[in-house]
Amino acid sequence: MADENLDPALIDRPGGPVLIVAAANQRTPRSSVPHHHCRGQLFGSTRGLLTIGVDEGVWVVPATHAVWVPPHRVHWARSHGPFHGYAIYVAEPDCADLPSAPCSIRISGLLREATLRAARWPDGPLDPPAARLAGVILDEIRTLPADPPGLPLPRDARLLRIARALADDPADGRGLDDWARWGAISARSLSRRFVLETGLTFSAWRQRARLMRALELLADEVPVTRIALDLGYSTPSTFIGLFRRTFGATPAAYRQRLGAHGAPGDGPAG
Repeated sequence: MADENLDPALIDRPGGPVLIVAAANQRTPRSSVPHHHCRGQLFGSTRGLLTIGVDEGVWVVPATHAVWVPPHRVHWARSHGPFHGYAIYVAEPDCADLPSAPCSIRISGLLREATLRAARWPDGPLDPPAARLAGVILDEIRTLPADPPGLPLPRDARLLRIARALADDPADGRGLDDWARWGAISARSLSRRFVLETGLTFSAWRQRARLMRALELLADEVPVTRIALDLGYSTPSTFIGLFRRTFGATPAAYRQRLGAHGAPGDGPAG
């Protein structure tokens, strides 16, 4: 999500400074359609929740993480609830030794503070202190540990069709056999290939999709009981127990921290 005051043409204009940093402070959710830039882009937040999608998968990103998208890679984004965030656009020549594939990175305090300072830079060439700080930001993106997508997508067209249908409606209660028939694939092949292509069993992938949607709904202030029932859990207590085991906090506590400081901890959203 870029600042509304940032000229989109500036991002894709040849030349320009090594970094362009935009900040956003939004009271209402925003979204972008699939698009790409000639610059690499790092999405992050200091408060709120952000969902980023690329061909390989989808991330639900708390304030502890950010997502890197290399130049020319198609991606989309949407925020949930009140959102304070930033986007770092890196000139294409300076992306050569940055991650070559989209990834999530755990944000360091140094990267967060350097980015917030860079967001206040005026337009135009960087002076020497700004250039040194830009180098620090690039070093942090280059060296911080990278994570795979929170919800990896399969490559097989039949599996991808099933995965996207489930991501659109995680509450769909059809079993593996029913999904296999719907996707014109044998249940055995569906089960085996899902693990090979995503690293998760079909049931684990569906559970992760539900939990990622739960994070989005929590950020949108949907009541916990409604989230549990809308996502297909038999009882709210079943959902709350699973959520606590995964994220180390109840949904209500997680939402409170999300509003105050950004989401805590790790889990499927990473």
